[in-house]
Amino acid sequence: MKPLSIRLAARACSLGVIAICAASAQAQDNSDQPRIENPPSDVSAETGQEGARTLSTVTVTAQRRAESLQDVPVMITVFGADEIAAARIQQIDDIVTRTPGLNFDAFPASQPRLYIRGIGSADRGASGDPSSAVFLDEVYLGRPSAVAFDAFDVERIEVLKGPQGTLYGRNVVGGAINVVSKRPVIDSFDASANATLGNYGRLDGAGFVNVPLAGNTSALRVSGSYRSNDGYVKNSFLGRDVEDQETVSGRLQYYAEPTEQVRMHFTLDGTRDRATGNANHVLELDENNPLSNFYSQNFDPDVTYGSDPGFMKRDTWGVRGEVSYDFSFATLTGLASHRDLEYDFNYDFDGGNPDPSSPGYNEVGIGGGNAETATLSSQELRLSSLPDSAVTWVVGLYHYNQDVLRSDILTLDAAVIAPIELREAFIADAELDSYAIFGDMSVPLTDNITLFGGLRYSKDKKTQRVFNTESDAPLRADEFYDVTASAEFDDWTYRAGLEYQISPAHMAYASLSRGFKSGGFNGEPPDALAAATPFDPEQAIQYEIGQKSTLFDGVMIWNNSIFYVDYSDLQTTQTVDGIRVITNAGKAHIQGYETQMSVNPYEGFNLAVAYAYTDAIFDEFMEDGVDYSGNRISRSPKHKVTVSPAYTASLPNGSELTFAVDYQYTSKIFDDNSNQPPELRDPTNFVDARIVLDNIGRGMSVSLWGKNLTDERTRTFQGSFLGATFGAFNPPRTYGVTLSWDY
Repeated sequence: MKPLSIRLAARACSLGVIAICAASAQAQDNSDQPRIENPPSDVSAETGQEGARTLSTVTVTAQRRAESLQDVPVMITVFGADEIAAARIQQIDDIVTRTPGLNFDAFPASQPRLYIRGIGSADRGASGDPSSAVFLDEVYLGRPSAVAFDAFDVERIEVLKGPQGTLYGRNVVGGAINVVSKRPVIDSFDASANATLGNYGRLDGAGFVNVPLAGNTSALRVSGSYRSNDGYVKNSFLGRDVEDQETVSGRLQYYAEPTEQVRMHFTLDGTRDRATGNANHVLELDENNPLSNFYSQNFDPDVTYGSDPGFMKRDTWGVRGEVSYDFSFATLTGLASHRDLEYDFNYDFDGGNPDPSSPGYNEVGIGGGNAETATLSSQELRLSSLPDSAVTWVVGLYHYNQDVLRSDILTLDAAVIAPIELREAFIADAELDSYAIFGDMSVPLTDNITLFGGLRYSKDKKTQRVFNTESDAPLRADEFYDVTASAEFDDWTYRAGLEYQISPAHMAYASLSRGFKSGGFNGEPPDALAAATPFDPEQAIQYEIGQKSTLFDGVMIWNNSIFYVDYSDLQTTQTVDGIRVITNAGKAHIQGYETQMSVNPYEGFNLAVAYAYTDAIFDEFMEDGVDYSGNRISRSPKHKVTVSPAYTASLPNGSELTFAVDYQYTSKIFDDNSNQPPELRDPTNFVDARIVLDNIGRGMSVSLWGKNLTDERTRTFQGSFLGATFGAFNPPRTYGVTLSWDY
């Protein structure tokens, strides 16, 4: 975005504030409505003159305390429990499609790579870190393949944009997705279950039961889910469907309050995934490469011709323990976790076969995959102010350890290249040991102005042994090697800002935050020198001004934000001859505007609209003698819009009938920093919808739903190698019916 564009965004935000003030003057003052300081649950309804039209108050814990979303000086997208269930938000990609400013690379889908406001990482290497990360009940999921959870029985999902780290957990430079599970309830029995049937053999089931134990001081909560389908793509060569799914997830929780001062929460969870590999396709051919003559193109997203269906196996489980004690002046919390991951993925990369009579005939056969085992453990000790403190604060210590053994395997079967099948394997054994101390505070300067800020010191030590000596030949690498190297990285990060409560219904804020992600080592280095040379840390400084307003006695909520990010030494990935090489670009800037609005214009109707404008540009970036300055950062669309209207009608028998639609638009995306075709994704338009009949007796409800109703097909991944561009597509139109029961 040129400087003129950011000025236009600023004017748009200013006009929004003017419109808000004008609307506030016309509407009745909302000052008689109390601010929610410590609400008991995720979502509660405020009362006002408009009654049922008043929008509910969403509570978040983004600042380590329960507070209304409208009182938090951060741009956050939140999905509550009801929306998660109604919109069938189950996995990470469901969150991405509904969140402006959030995108991801889904190849394979079991190793998602997130980008928040243009900041992300395509590095899946054993010593790499995500720039934007996922936290499950405050536990950092440090490996892409560890992001395996089912959103059933979840209290809420918060998407925080910008650097994080002064409040809790592991530091991240781009942003964080916080998944918060529903905790056991100690004073009431509860249960729920649902079952789904859909096309492509869709069969889902989920349920939970919450059981108070003797004395009403503790409770158990057991949740489980099963998700499956028969596959979205027909493999005409093998005569079977691929890209299927079978996922089983479970969670056991114990919560206790043995005294008024003590709270204990323990969790055991696990996920088992089984699927075939991605359905790859030969797309554009590189006419300058003679190998391009040996492929058959296939642009049909519903058909593949791979000689091997491939497989994906993932087993991950974790334990988590949290104990809190309330002193007279503060709360002391100890949090510890341990997670294990076993992951194996193999696929037919070229999507063709060696049969000359087949439409998918390829004389060059490319395959391979990843195998990974990892252990992730963390310990956190923090002391925080009590909920009724005038000055809110938190200080803490954090330790994170990660051990990863990862193989990246390529197989090449091509008589035009070699008379026998060749195999190349990059094997990396990496360890990360990270320590941090952090603190954050919010201090009221006047009745309306609050100063907030935080500071963090992080130190990471990384060691990696990487070798390719188990290969038949160095296909992508230049030589055989076996190298062990280590490096240490440390930095100070911070946030600071002012919050101005213009009135109980209107708040404005300005903030400055700095994020840091440590360096690391390439998992697929081309030679011994590259294996021993670490890439540098990256830093991002974000400047943000924003406003949050509740209008017309709670009938409308409108939040706006303008941001600018000074991004230096960003870790970028370029794929050269099939090798993903991580290097540091010099500088980049990201600037943009985000707006979120929700309104109930009349009883029963709700409209939610969100828009994100993100302009992510390299300022200084030279790669192999090519100047990429002025190019857009890959996987960062300039525009993203979501529109979600819903109407609920009350029926005479007490039932409710809801019609809802979710529309998402994303502008074009470059998959490569060169910004050159064919690695370009066209703009997309996705439409989901549902009809829900609720309260039909005995706690039953039924939902008829559809996803991607226009059957939009776009590339979720693409990469160029050996004379062709290979890619995969998103799932087609799906639909089904869900029957739910609540106790």
